[in-house]
Amino acid sequence: MSHLSNPLATSDQLYRKSLNSLPEELQDSILYYTARLTQAAGLLLRLSQDITAQANVLLLRYFAVDDLLQYEFSDVSAATIYLTAKISASPRSLRSITNVYAYLLSSASKLSAIDKTSSVDPESYYLSEPNYILYRNRLLNIEGQILNALGFNTHVALPHPLAITYLQTLDAFTPAYNQKSKTAGQDVARRTIAYLNTALLSPQMLYLTHQPCALATAAIYLAARDQGVKLPDVEWWEVFDCEREELGFLAVGMQSLEGIVRRELEKWSGKGMITREDVKGEMRKLGKSLGSGMVEDEEAEMARMLDAKVTA
Repeated sequence: MSHLSNPLATSDQLYRKSLNSLPEELQDSILYYTARLTQAAGLLLRLSQDITAQANVLLLRYFAVDDLLQYEFSDVSAATIYLTAKISASPRSLRSITNVYAYLLSSASKLSAIDKTSSVDPESYYLSEPNYILYRNRLLNIEGQILNALGFNTHVALPHPLAITYLQTLDAFTPAYNQKSKTAGQDVARRTIAYLNTALLSPQMLYLTHQPCALATAAIYLAARDQGVKLPDVEWWEVFDCEREELGFLAVGMQSLEGIVRRELEKWSGKGMITREDVKGEMRKLGKSLGSGMVEDEEAEMARMLDAKVTA
C-alpha cells in the first residue's frame, strides 16, 4: 500500500517553519505565489494535471526542508516542474520551460491582475541565447539541490484517483443514488477534483500533513455538501481511514483558500509573481532582519540581476 501514501512533513520540519525569521504571512505569500506559478506553467506547457500536481507537492516538500530564500522562487518552480516532467511520460525541454517562465514573469502575463489596456511588446518576454544558457544552468543546479534535499525521493501519491474510487464505493454514479439530478454524481466528482486541485495552492501545506485518503474524503464531503447531495447517515469517512477531527480540519483548510487569495492580491497589489526582493522589501518595512542565514552571496546577487534583465 506504500504507493497510495506519501512521506509527510515531520514535526521538526513544521516547527522549523514556525521558527523561521520570516513572518508567517510572508511565508504564506511565497508558498501561494510559487504554487500558483507552477500551476500556470503546467497549463502553458500542456502537462497533465497529475504531473503539475506532483510538481507542486515536491515544491512544498523542498520548501519544508530548505531555506525559502535560498533561490529565486520562480527558479525553484521551474526546476521542480522540469524535474517532475522529466521522470514522467511527458518530459518537457528546458528551452520550453524557460520560454514559458520568461512569459509568465513578464508584464504580458495573464497572472497579473494589473490592467493591460495598452499593447504588450513581445520582446518583453524574449529570451536571448546567452540568457537562456544562464537560465538553463541555474535551473539544472537548483534541480540537483532539490533532489538532494528530498533524498532523491520523488514519489507522490495523489488523492484524485482515490476520490473517484471512493465515490464509486458510495454509489455516487448510480442513477438511484440521487433523484435530484441525473448528473449529480458527475457534478460531485468534478467539484471534488476542484477542491483537491485548489488545496495544492494552500500555504497550509495540506498535502504534506495529511495522507491522500484523508484529502480525498474531505474533498468528497465538501463537494457533496455544495451540490446538495446526501451522503450516508453513518460515519462513512471512517471506512476510508479518516477520523472526524481530521475531516473537520481539512474541510476548514480547503475552504480557507478563497480568503487567502483575496488577502494576497490586496497585499501585493495584484502582482503576477513575487520575488525575493519583494519579500526583503517587506521585511525592511517591518524593520526586521533576515538573519545571517539569509544573506545573499555574490553569485546569488548576480543571478538576481540577470533575472531582472531577462524579465525586463
